Amino acid sequence: MNAAAMRAMAAAYEAGPPAPERTPEMVERGRYRIAHLQRTDPDGAWVAVDGDRYVGVALSLRRGQMWFLSLLSVATDVQARGIGKTLLDASLRTAEGAGAAWILATADPKALRRYALAGFAPHAGYSAMGQLDRSVVPANLGVRDGAWSGHGELVDDVVTRLRGAPYGPDLAAMAATGQELLVAEDGADRGFCIVRGGAVGSLGATTPELAQRLLWAALARAEKPGVVVDWLTADQQWAIDVALAARLPLVAGPSSCRRTLLGPMTPFLPGGAYG
Repeated sequence: MNAAAMRAMAAAYEAGPPAPERTPEMVERGRYRIAHLQRTDPDGAWVAVDGDRYVGVALSLRRGQMWFLSLLSVATDVQARGIGKTLLDASLRTAEGAGAAWILATADPKALRRYALAGFAPHAGYSAMGQLDRSVVPANLGVRDGAWSGHGELVDDVVTRLRGAPYGPDLAAMAATGQELLVAEDGADRGFCIVRGGAVGSLGATTPELAQRLLWAALARAEKPGVVVDWLTADQQWAIDVALAARLPLVAGPSSCRRTLLGPMTPFLPGGAYG
């Protein structure tokens, strides 16, 4: 399955402006993600083949008691043949015995139906996207640059509270692909935000107020005039409040499909690759 096929599928169902053209950095990051999960979770890595052509791919990961679908994609010209269901069923083999299982889904109606039939309840989401008015960004947010080598324990402690499992080996993958780490500590309260090119990769904190400060700091890091914040489900009202204060329009966006959970999942914005 090639990049053009995946871009065509995304263009058909995802909200907002067209996806940017793939840069060498994006290609390398995608290859690294696949290679990383093949190493850490080989039983969750599957492809579908039609003759000599790859037409589908699935990647899932298991971190402790948590299962997460990192990627499921089928070429548009061979959809509706059961390939996606077969890939999902293969990936779900590693979910046996897990206390939590969830998927971050695009707006593809066939995928949403497939996930719902597999027992994942869809939680509709919004995306905040548009031009950031930097004059409304608060000052003195108390957020600073973190170090992957020194703050990994902070990130894993916070994210374990929120989703029931650490990132573990995925932190090294994030660092290796050039993602930035922001951290904030306010007494006993702690939080983090993982940023790539100014886009939020994932964000979590022990209080909604601290999560809001981290989100403001991430928005201020945006390298392009337009910003996007995904996974704004109803249980992330703290983030919706920031988006509205930043004057970013809300549009229908990707959803979070959950079968079981181990943590409150809020205040938390997940990352599409590693949950």
